[in-house]
Amino acid sequence: MLYFIPTPIGNLEDITIRSLRLLLSVPLIFCEDTRVSKKLVNLLKERFDKSANIKQKFVPLHSHNEHEVVQNLKAEDFLTLDAAYISDAGTPCISDPGVLLVQFAQKNGIPYEVLPGANALLPSLAASGFEGTGFYFHGFLPHKKEARMRELREILSLECNSVLYESTHRILQLSREIAALCAQRVVYCTKELTKMYETHYKLNASELAKTLENANLNGEWTLVIKGAEKQKGEYLCEEDILPLPLPPKQKAKLLAKITGKNIKEWYDALNK
Repeated sequence: MLYFIPTPIGNLEDITIRSLRLLLSVPLIFCEDTRVSKKLVNLLKERFDKSANIKQKFVPLHSHNEHEVVQNLKAEDFLTLDAAYISDAGTPCISDPGVLLVQFAQKNGIPYEVLPGANALLPSLAASGFEGTGFYFHGFLPHKKEARMRELREILSLECNSVLYESTHRILQLSREIAALCAQRVVYCTKELTKMYETHYKLNASELAKTLENANLNGEWTLVIKGAEKQKGEYLCEEDILPLPLPPKQKAKLLAKITGKNIKEWYDALNK
């Protein structure tokens, strides 16, 4: 059996009883970073089960080597051996490696289970207070400017709430990008969920960008962007214009006309 086990995103007590039992008993653990995973398992043993003493092998499987590792696996080994996959924190396969291992199990008829557990997505979405029966989870935006801005414009045009992940190094940039495209859009922003320095903000994009300029940005970030308002009648708003496949100059003119802002400001924002 192959288990995909979510691990705490901060607070060790967030691990489920079932996940704890399996994680401390399987002989083989595939993981993003062996150092992080060994430390986690040792902490869990110390906190919850000091009697656990099974010998365990840790095998690195991350975004840089997962194709090679999976190609070298033998399906028959998993028919008599229990193994687990864990990412550094949170749920495997959700903006983390693990998908290729799932595909390997499916292709070879290997029984597997994905356990429910810790993640930053659902707590942030629930805590946002944004109404809506559905949502869009995007994870991390691309690093390259053109692709990043294209995807961000598409996200801002959605009427459902959207959830993004962002790193310490790009959270301020992201807040400024959202503010440039949709200054009044409300964003619920969290960092370091379940940890000592857990922080929450609920501001419009313009206020958020200004607030983060003087904030401690260290940690992992989750942003919930409120969905675009559904338009009535024939009135256009910036959310209608942003996803259109128009040259930046034409799009800037339209945006300036419906918002009252300067054409150059919009042109500069669209080309960031």
